[in-house]
Amino acid sequence: MSNNILTQNDIQHVDYKDVDLLKQFVNPHGRIMGRKKSGLTAKQQRAVEAAIKRARFMGLLPFIQK
Repeated sequence: MSNNILTQNDIQHVDYKDVDLLKQFVNPHGRIMGRKKSGLTAKQQRAVEAAIKRARFMGLLPFIQK
């Protein structure tokens, strides 16, 4: 069993409106962190990526940081 943020907090579904959670998977430059850095499973990583991209499109997260 992997020891990551999602399993520790028993999060089954990653919601694009949960910006505070998604910010933990984005580096200071605004790029999505990889699996090795975040410690997520492949399925969780895909869900987080989709949620981040949807949040960016909806204007909840910035595409880039200055």
